[in-house]
Amino acid sequence: MASGVRLGVDIGGTFTDLVLTRPDGTVLVSKVSSTPDDPGRAVVTGVAALLRTAGIAPADVVDLVHGTTVASNTILQKKGARTGLLTTRGFRDVLEIGRIRTPDLFDLTWEKPRPLVERRWRLEVQERIGADGRVVRALDLASVDAAAERLVADGITSVAVCFVNSYVNPAHEVEAERRLRERYPALDVTASYRVLPEIKEYERTSTTVVNAYLLPVMRRYLAGLADGLRRIGVTAPLLVVASNGGVVGAAAAGERPAFCVGSGPAAGVVGAARLGAVSGAPDLIAFDMGGTTAKASLVEGGRVSLTTEYEFREGISTSSRFIKAGGYMLKVPAVDVAEVGAGAGSIARIDAGGLLRVGPESAGAVPGPACYALGGERATVTDANVVLGFLNPLHLAGGELRLDARRAHEAIARDVADPLRLSVADAAHGIREVANANMARAIRAVTIERGRDPRDYTLIAFGGSGPVHAVDVARALEIRRVLVPISPGVFTAVGMLASDLQHHFVRAHAGPLATLDRRAADAALAAMAREARALLASEGHAAEAITLAFSADLRYEGQGSELTVPLPGETLDDAAVAALTSGFRVEYAATYGYATDEPLELVNFRLVATGVRGDRLDFRALSVAGRPAAPGRRPVGFARGAPAIDTPVHPRESVRALEGPAIIEAYDSTIVLPPACTATVDAGGNMLITVRD
Repeated sequence: MASGVRLGVDIGGTFTDLVLTRPDGTVLVSKVSSTPDDPGRAVVTGVAALLRTAGIAPADVVDLVHGTTVASNTILQKKGARTGLLTTRGFRDVLEIGRIRTPDLFDLTWEKPRPLVERRWRLEVQERIGADGRVVRALDLASVDAAAERLVADGITSVAVCFVNSYVNPAHEVEAERRLRERYPALDVTASYRVLPEIKEYERTSTTVVNAYLLPVMRRYLAGLADGLRRIGVTAPLLVVASNGGVVGAAAAGERPAFCVGSGPAAGVVGAARLGAVSGAPDLIAFDMGGTTAKASLVEGGRVSLTTEYEFREGISTSSRFIKAGGYMLKVPAVDVAEVGAGAGSIARIDAGGLLRVGPESAGAVPGPACYALGGERATVTDANVVLGFLNPLHLAGGELRLDARRAHEAIARDVADPLRLSVADAAHGIREVANANMARAIRAVTIERGRDPRDYTLIAFGGSGPVHAVDVARALEIRRVLVPISPGVFTAVGMLASDLQHHFVRAHAGPLATLDRRAADAALAAMAREARALLASEGHAAEAITLAFSADLRYEGQGSELTVPLPGETLDDAAVAALTSGFRVEYAATYGYATDEPLELVNFRLVATGVRGDRLDFRALSVAGRPAAPGRRPVGFARGAPAIDTPVHPRESVRALEGPAIIEAYDSTIVLPPACTATVDAGGNMLITVRD
């Protein structure tokens, strides 16, 4: 009888990936089509089928770690709760004014995203807290009652409460929250002091509103998923990957869904960092290409790059250090990911000006690319890869998904080749090249735009389509090393099982760093540590399994934005101040290209509290069970204008060292090794490709 079985589940726009690990390190993987109308249905049916295949009883599952796109899709599709906002008199329009910036100064067609709360439902109440935390005007509960009555009468089901300066003194928010819960128990209430007790009114208001907008949707989804799992006999704890790459319980995710908007992409980056640490490649660019989007993130010295704010939007989503006002601001800890709408299912079309466009619209799981023969008729990146021979023309996923190459040819001919008067092969190359250029944008966003040279890093490629495009993308950026992990097609789900349980804490503590009251600072740090240890202990973590990592948000005096710098230890002594000062200047120079000796100002203390999981996945002991692909040969068009090359097709399990050209197939992905490139496989089954022109 099996014991200690763990499951990782990643819901993508096209496929839902499932990974099962046994205590001996053996991994079983599965890919099932996503169910966009009810994402949890694919999870439940996929888990049940995988357990049957493995011969494991549902009761033997000890936990299920889950990455979800429910929060992000809810924002994109504008399907969140009917939301209202209560705020201080005079601050009603903070949400709409934002930062008074546009993401592109010269884009005359840009339209500002519509606020998630309409102006008529952004209501003011009488109260005021000063910047020093003193009560300037007492909270008028009658104004709270009047506003709540109006919102409820208009059908509002979720309310955000965000009063000015509540990060210093939350007393009025606490009182208003209690009043709303007492009088309207069916109303979902999100108070900013619970979500983001930080300075900056717009960022705090936006994050609180996003949380309120998602709250009922996320709660219903997680409750429904837990019920579905119980029906098939899985009663293990349900954990959710947060945007910072750690995992939290379903209850915490349901209460603070704004912290899980980047759930899916974060886990793959954490897995990449863990793998890089044991593979001797601590400096990585994580490149994750799925069916709908492609993501990029940086790992330096084995550490995941984190950001404290993120703008979620269509097109390219990035941390908003440089690009601002393009989307919905989330000032939450998140893995620093750039995401573009370029995936295997991205649709190719000719625009009104006669130019080839690829994405961001995707064929998704339904109806899918034309070659799936499931009703999709429009040409996609997958169809281009089938036409050129990069993908098996008969099937994917080890034969579970049949393909029709004829439909791929017809779709590309109709949608791209004929309008541009090109051959089908040249049109397919064009689709790939546009998609590759879009994905290179994401990598530039986390490297060049952060002051990093991508040539200094190894590109780790995963996702169902990442290894198909990795070498071409690497060449475009002059990257010479590509690492393809074991099971790249489900690597994000694998990464979930490598994540620890984490909680993030923040406390505003402003003042000049050189003259800060050290005793007050130490008291604030100690209080944060006590709170973190108590929370992790309540979740079953022993004291020796708890690690605390403090950091500080710093800026030059007079500036309006900060950089986060690690704080050694748990006190602010002379050594800590010196480390913060030097660390800030190094990070500032790396980010902006210069640094000065101007005095520094502290804004916030941050704490990442980690409950180290004893059963965390060990990449060194990983082995994947499954049916090997069949060897063979097929013509592959590696370059536009050049004839197709008769190329050997190798099962991944049989490869130890190889020189291109070659196609390497496995159940969950295909690896493209172009001519002149070489590949070697390490002891853990990971493939390192050396890229040459």
